[in-house]
Amino acid sequence: MSYRKLQPNVAAVGEWLTVKHAGPIRDLDPIVGGFWSSAFGYRFGDRELVLRLSDMREGFAADVAAMRFASPELPIPRVLQTGRAFGGYFAISERHHGRFVEEADVRDAEAIGTALARLLAAMRVVPAPAGSAVHWHDDEGNEATTWCEALAAGLEDHPNSRTAGWRVKLARRPKEDALFTECATRVRELLNVCPERRDLVHGDLLHRNVMVADDDPSRVAGVFSWKCSMRGDFLFDVAWCTFWSRWHPAIAGADMWRRTLDASDLAVGDLVDAPLRHHCYELQIAASHFAWNVWLDDEHELGNLARAVGDVLERGPLDI
Repeated sequence: MSYRKLQPNVAAVGEWLTVKHAGPIRDLDPIVGGFWSSAFGYRFGDRELVLRLSDMREGFAADVAAMRFASPELPIPRVLQTGRAFGGYFAISERHHGRFVEEADVRDAEAIGTALARLLAAMRVVPAPAGSAVHWHDDEGNEATTWCEALAAGLEDHPNSRTAGWRVKLARRPKEDALFTECATRVRELLNVCPERRDLVHGDLLHRNVMVADDDPSRVAGVFSWKCSMRGDFLFDVAWCTFWSRWHPAIAGADMWRRTLDASDLAVGDLVDAPLRHHCYELQIAASHFAWNVWLDDEHELGNLARAVGDVLERGPLDI
């Protein structure tokens, strides 16, 4: 499956939107962001909207499905319309304003920690219907897949994946290949302590997917891109924050591990084997991103990732 980013010029997008809305639009401007999609902000009447274009229909379908989870602490943009355009797919959504958490200054670390803690708590209280599938928004997914099976599958090179072929490329890099193998081996050893929970997991926090308010960085202003979301263990999103904190000083200062251990909504039973579970998820995230970065041929990030993984392997599970 090949990757093709839809990037029509602004004039063509403006003409298309004018026809789509049957009226003039204003303030059309590209938005810097997503890897899989291109985006344009604009106004129609008194509404601020965003048009996204992609060849990945399933990403927009996941965002539509995620609207059911929206709450004041979990502000998910409302998708107004989806369909075909420019040889691919489009989604028109209400626009949210703010700044992305990974762009925050380290002086805002406490506020960012408060925002992320509120967000994670809001996802934990989303009810899981009986028999909830791990791949909850994937119509073609296997409803019988377990959480642990999904984690293990993330370490495999699937021929129908958009990143297919990464394993062969990684094998040509002995240092990174050895680190990947060590991570994957340790993950598989730890899966037996990972519970079959069905918490709502975003699966791709950060990377311009969480926005906080400009005037109050302790308040989440938008949560985007639900295509990686699953039903599993809430500690996976905590591990996402802690692992990538090496890249983002404000998130490192937020100390999401401590905040999770102190969370008032979590009982003792929710934190059984928490250090081992969290360690497993950090290593799974690391291993899967060896695949991602070698597929992209991103030498710089492969180097950063190798150093971070070395630190995590040497450190082991965090203290409780």
